[in-house]
Amino acid sequence: MVKVRQDAWSHEDDLLLAETVLRHIREGSTQLNAFEEVGDHLNRTSAACGFRWNAEVRNKYDHAIDLAKRQRKEKKRAVAVAVQSQKQIVNKTEQAVKQHSVEQVPAQPTEYNISMDMVIGYLKQVKKENQSSNQSKASMERLEKENQSLKGQLNELEKKLSVTEKQLNTVQEDYQVFIQIMERARKMTVLDDQSPVKTPAFRMDKNGNLQQVANGNSN
Repeated sequence: MVKVRQDAWSHEDDLLLAETVLRHIREGSTQLNAFEEVGDHLNRTSAACGFRWNAEVRNKYDHAIDLAKRQRKEKKRAVAVAVQSQKQIVNKTEQAVKQHSVEQVPAQPTEYNISMDMVIGYLKQVKKENQSSNQSKASMERLEKENQSLKGQLNELEKKLSVTEKQLNTVQEDYQVFIQIMERARKMTVLDDQSPVKTPAFRMDKNGNLQQVANGNSN
């Protein structure tokens, strides 16, 4: 559908624009992606949304923008710690496998002046250790499989690091934005109480999204 130009921006449009841009910031996305999302929702061009944000809306959310950026950094650090912990588990598993392999190598006799009984005893010991080695082979294979599985999980974590680091601070950011929006709505309500037109009321649902409520039912 072709997007048409609309000059008038309502209060709800500005709220949607602010919420979307702040969400993209804390998730590590770009403002351009936010403008495109809002444009699709409001049937406007992304350029129009960007102009509205920079010209009218942005300066009202400076604190929220700084908070979103800090939360994004904190999330990145938390994910990095999780990845490092996973690496340590993989390294420990590899060391356990190597140590187990070394223990399976039989000790060799170091003296040349040995008797036949010593040779026979040594051969019996080698046979016994070979039998033990066969019994532990399945355990070694299991450890190696677990190690490969851990490596695969680590690779997946590293691939998703850039995505998961964008989702840590959602609750705090939404709460801060909600406080700012409610404060603005309260001020508008005080002004509009002197006129017959009432300002729409908003509330946040359990998922952190703003919903408009009917006048008189904002509790």
